[in-house]
Amino acid sequence: MSEEGIVQRGASTGLERGPMAAYLGHHQVSALSSLQRIVRLPVSSLMTVLVLAIALALPAGLYVMLENVKRVTSGFETGTQISVYLNTRVSDEQARKQAGVYRLRPELAEVRLIDRDAALAEFEAVSGWGDVLAFLDHNPLPAVLVLTPTAAHSSPEALQQLAASLSQDIDVESVQIDMQWVKRLYSLYALAGRAVLALAILLGLAMLLIVGNTIRLAIENRRDEIVVVKLVGGTDAYVRRPFLYTGFWYGLFSALFSWLMVSLTLAWLDQPVNQLAELYFSRFHLSGLAWEDGILLLALGAFVGVGGAWLAVKRHLDDIEPA
Repeated sequence: MSEEGIVQRGASTGLERGPMAAYLGHHQVSALSSLQRIVRLPVSSLMTVLVLAIALALPAGLYVMLENVKRVTSGFETGTQISVYLNTRVSDEQARKQAGVYRLRPELAEVRLIDRDAALAEFEAVSGWGDVLAFLDHNPLPAVLVLTPTAAHSSPEALQQLAASLSQDIDVESVQIDMQWVKRLYSLYALAGRAVLALAILLGLAMLLIVGNTIRLAIENRRDEIVVVKLVGGTDAYVRRPFLYTGFWYGLFSALFSWLMVSLTLAWLDQPVNQLAELYFSRFHLSGLAWEDGILLLALGAFVGVGGAWLAVKRHLDDIEPA
C-alpha cells in the first residue's frame, strides 16, 4: 500500500473514532511512513546506520571487555584475607569456638585457625630463631584466625567495615588487612569505567550531530511538502512527528547493528582467549552483552536518535513558513 493510501486510511479512521484515535492513528502512519522512506533509500540509510552503529559499538565493546576483566580478577578480590590476632590469654579451645562463631557470619567465605603452637612453629621456620625460642618458658604468640570474605564483601569499604566490626570483639587484640592492592584494583576499575563513560558521552554527542544532519537534509528535501501541510493548518507537532520517528528508527537500527558487531567481535576473539586461558589452566570464556544490557543499548540508541531528530527539527522547522 502506498504512503498516500496509509495517510488517507489513518485520517479517515481518526474522523470515525474521535480525536484520540486520530492522534494515535497519525503516530502509526508516521512510524510506518518514516520506516518506508528509510527502506526506499537502502544504500544511504545503511551507511548512516553503520556509522551510528560503530559509534555505539565502541563504548559497548569496551564495557563488555571491562566486565570480562572483572570476571578474571574476581578470584583476586576473593583472595583478600583478614588476619585476626586474638589475645594471648585466649586458649586454643576458645579460639576454635571463636572460629565456629565467625563461620556463621554471612560476610565470610572461609575461616582458618592457626593455633598458638602452629603459629610458633611457623615463626620458628620463617625467622630461624629456634634456639632462642627454646629458652622461653611459655609461648608468646597468640592464636590467629585467617578470614576470607565473600566476593560481595571484598570492596575496600566493605572490608574496612568488616575489620572494624571484628576489632570490637573482646578476645581480639588486633585486625590486619592488606588494603593497598585492593584499593589499587578498585581504583583501576573506577578509572576504566569513567573512561568508557567519557567515550560513550563523546560518541553519543557525535551520534546526535549525525542524526541531526540527516534529519536536516530530510527536512530540506521535504520543504515544499511541509509548507503545504502548514498552509492547510498542520501544527508543528503534526509536521515534526514523522521526522522524530525517522530518528527513532535510525537509533534503533544502529543499536541492533552495534549489538551484532560486539557479538561477532567477541565470537572472533573467543577461541584465542580460550587457548590463552588453557595455558594458565583456566576455563575462562568471554561473555557478551547480557540481555538487560542489550535492551538498555537499544533504548539508548532510540533515545539518542529521537534526541538528534528533535534538535534538528526544532532548529530548522521554525524557518519554514508559508509565504
